[in-house]
Amino acid sequence: MTDNDTQNTQDILPSVIDMVDLTNVRELRNLLTAHGMRPNKSFGQNFLIDRGILNKIVQAAEIMPEDELLEVGAGTGVLTRELAQKARRVVAVEIERDMLTLLAQTTRQYPNVELIARNLLFLNPSEVFGETSYKLVANLPYYITAPTFRHFLENANPPRILVVMVQWEVAQRIVAAPGDLSLLAISVQFYGRPQIVSRVPAQAFYPAPKVDSAILRIDVHEQAPLTHEERDRFFKVVQAGFSEKRKQLHNSLTHGLHHKNELIRNWMNEAAIDTNRRAETLNIDEWMRLWRVIDQATRTNPTIENQ
Repeated sequence: MTDNDTQNTQDILPSVIDMVDLTNVRELRNLLTAHGMRPNKSFGQNFLIDRGILNKIVQAAEIMPEDELLEVGAGTGVLTRELAQKARRVVAVEIERDMLTLLAQTTRQYPNVELIARNLLFLNPSEVFGETSYKLVANLPYYITAPTFRHFLENANPPRILVVMVQWEVAQRIVAAPGDLSLLAISVQFYGRPQIVSRVPAQAFYPAPKVDSAILRIDVHEQAPLTHEERDRFFKVVQAGFSEKRKQLHNSLTHGLHHKNELIRNWMNEAAIDTNRRAETLNIDEWMRLWRVIDQATRTNPTIENQ
């Protein structure tokens, strides 16, 4: 293709871009090439090209005409377009400059789509939606999954539902039951009820990642169990419990909280938790019970911090 041909393609694209099928690999490649672009690995860009999976994401979000939606990492707009056909308002966040330019073109026919150029971890939903309820629907970059959950679930106005694409193994960890729980699972299940909607093969993306993905839905609790300050103290205990893998919980807490082992054992007994158990076996209610015992003891007797 000559320089003139390339220029002609770029001139024509704005008039036909609304008709481009972003799930069609050939059309997607042509579109990216015409804009001098290619998938950027540093931004975790794997574009969804499976129409069936796209429909499953939209269906899982149960979008109503009055809904307001947040999409982070909007990419080419393949999901943005579908969301815009269902919801009253779609706020699409994208950080990569060239992709944002393309996104503006692929979504230009939808006046209910608002674009924000920002790192998703620096986006405050309360500034975008105020106190209005919203849903988060997105194909999350693999490298930033855990921080994304924490950022949005801990916000003053968290989404009431999250429907996100994550790595298959990450999704399995998040929905795990006591016995296989992790810090990530506790961090998500503390705020809501997660469930795997569907497994997504690597071939559903261009370029195909090395692992399968999953559509994960999280129904967020209407009220967070603790205040923001209490949550910080709660997760300090949980993080200490998971700080040393394969060790009994009393040992992990001893080292993680810097208290004498005898004191930790007494607190576990007071919370009716067997001192021989491991962190991955405790459910949310048991963690809450143990935290309340520890928190009350350390707050009412500051000298315990030195014991």
